[in-house]
Amino acid sequence: MLNFTEILQTLKAILETKIEMVKSDIQDQLVGILSRLILLVLLGCLMLLVFLFVSLSIAFFISQVTQSPYLGFLAVGLLYLLLVLILYLSKDAEGVQRSVNSSLKRFIFKSTSEKKSHE
Repeated sequence: MLNFTEILQTLKAILETKIEMVKSDIQDQLVGILSRLILLVLLGCLMLLVFLFVSLSIAFFISQVTQSPYLGFLAVGLLYLLLVLILYLSKDAEGVQRSVNSSLKRFIFKSTSEKKSHE
């Protein structure tokens, strides 16, 4: 009977250790994903600021060249409207969706796939 209780205690310890390892692995993966998401949001915000200042610069330049205070802003606005129309019309294209999905998956879940390939 003593051997049975020792075996049971050993199995219990092994199971608890395995559960802790899985929990630790899940926590590491979650932290990696969250850090990549935060980085993605920060990059998006910075890119938004870059587009804003570049757009304003181009609008002021066109306004100065055409000597019209509003024509540069109208041209830049129409350019962005054209870009929005192109993106709206291509939103249902399978190739575009696949490309965006694969890029986001590679960026966000990069650490988990690298760990699996190294193991």
